[in-house]
Amino acid sequence: MDQSVDTNPFTADTAGAEPLTDEELTALALAADPRAPLDDDAVPIGIYLSFLPGPLPEWYMPVARGRGGKRWRIPVVATVVAAFVIIDAFGLCNTFGFLSLA
Repeated sequence: MDQSVDTNPFTADTAGAEPLTDEELTALALAADPRAPLDDDAVPIGIYLSFLPGPLPEWYMPVARGRGGKRWRIPVVATVVAAFVIIDAFGLCNTFGFLSLA
């Protein structure tokens, strides 16, 4: 039977490890020296992210979820935007809810 080989070099040393807590990550970040030189085995973030399945990792930007069933929002928002454009086109000002000459 053909066994698949994990070609991701970033999962080899963390395969059985538990994820770090927020407190542990905060302690590591505060203890780090921002002026310290990079390690010889440091990996650029672009190469690291290329091994992840999507364009952005879940911890960086969660998947967007759409809201369905609210078709009334588009006409209402379009009407409000059109009203402000028309008010501006006539040279009027609608600041603070009062319509006046600009």
